[in-house]
Amino acid sequence: METVEVNLGTRTYPIYIGAGLLQKGALLRQHIAGSSALVVTNDTVAKEYLEPTLAALHGGDSGIRVEHVVLPDGEQYKSIEVLQRVWDKALQSRLDRNTTFVALGGGVIGDMTGFAAAAYQRGVAFVQIPTTVMAQVDSSVGGKTGVNHPLGKNMIGAFHQPQCVLIDTKALDTLPARELASGISEIIKYGLIRDAELFEWLEANMPRLLARDPQAWTHAIRRSCENKAEVVAADEREGGVRATLNLGHTFGHAIEAAAGYGAWLHGEAVAAGTVMAADLSRRLGWIDAALEGRTTALIAAAGLPTRPPKGMTPEVFMGFMGVDKKVVDGTLRLILLKGPLGGCVITSEFDAAELRATLEEFCDGA
Repeated sequence: METVEVNLGTRTYPIYIGAGLLQKGALLRQHIAGSSALVVTNDTVAKEYLEPTLAALHGGDSGIRVEHVVLPDGEQYKSIEVLQRVWDKALQSRLDRNTTFVALGGGVIGDMTGFAAAAYQRGVAFVQIPTTVMAQVDSSVGGKTGVNHPLGKNMIGAFHQPQCVLIDTKALDTLPARELASGISEIIKYGLIRDAELFEWLEANMPRLLARDPQAWTHAIRRSCENKAEVVAADEREGGVRATLNLGHTFGHAIEAAAGYGAWLHGEAVAAGTVMAADLSRRLGWIDAALEGRTTALIAAAGLPTRPPKGMTPEVFMGFMGVDKKVVDGTLRLILLKGPLGGCVITSEFDAAELRATLEEFCDGA
């Protein structure tokens, strides 16, 4: 087992990484603050991991009262209406402020459970047990929680840090190939914005990741968590450097919203958005064509899309990008690549004509 810490002073918490961690119930139980827990999962993950998680919480004569609620699976269910079921279950079970919510699933479940915990009785503890690549390398770490709104992704939510993140790498054994590839987009992101060595490692080791090599995945997850932990420790509430973690996300969120939540996986949309961000960065003269080409090639090597879906138009993009969380005082900010590999900027100072040129390049408009 490997451990990475998210250093937030008195709220510092560990990220545990290893194979078979769900079998080590004592590790999970030590992060259950009170005498009750509510496991939140979805109907896909429940088939594989609900019973082992319940057993881990009950083990060792823990005395923990464990309830659970199973939500439907999919980004289209990341809504306040579906989230209500978590609060319903907590209230019906008479869970008090000393309870701990346990998020068992991917990014959608983690975000929803964290938001439910942040709001329930004005805040209860929660634990993350991420079961997808996307959640293991990114969304489970850092305390961003929330749900979608028809006008924008993750627009309703709160910052609420977990007590721990428990990453059982064995969960990737049952992950569909499409979900596996989707999460790789976030690992590529770390390489592009701050970790050139990781990017180069990915170029050399993508076949190992796609073949589910355990050692390769442990390395990729650990290095991703180290990157995320460093950024969160420096800027917990995204007032500055943490926004760089959204490379490709402004374009990507527009794709998700326009296509209908769930039609494209989050990582697929981010992948296409990252290629678009690289294109704009090159048009602005901030990176060379070689780095743009390497970015597109690595994303393609992961089996991810390098263009948005057919039917997208510049107007559709700009309509959704205008309500992105990175809009400040009515001004759109983008995370773009700048300089050598591993460099990026958060900026509103870009040529609008070049943004338009990128959108026209990538939109079929059909």
